[in-house]
Amino acid sequence: MLQSKTNKILTELGGNIRLARLRRKLSSEQVAERADISRKTLYEIERGRPNVSLGNYAQVLSVLGLANDLLNVAKDDTLGRKLQDADLVVKERAPKRNSEE
Repeated sequence: MLQSKTNKILTELGGNIRLARLRRKLSSEQVAERADISRKTLYEIERGRPNVSLGNYAQVLSVLGLANDLLNVAKDDTLGRKLQDADLVVKERAPKRNSEE
């Protein structure tokens, strides 16, 4: 079972996708057809269900013209960069071997 914080994030994502569809005045049938998924799958996406593949979420975002939003996931990984910098160890390289030996 997913943690409640993760469930909340997925629920918000699904709600945002639904709002994007409604703003574009597209029916669930239109989006599902264009994304090549069932209306039930779109329903699950718009509710933020974790059982739907990321590929299906991406297809729907693409239909809505929002696929590039996925490129922002983990783009500015501030914590990861801090952890990387704190643990950065520079190793000396071994001398190159002469290929004639």
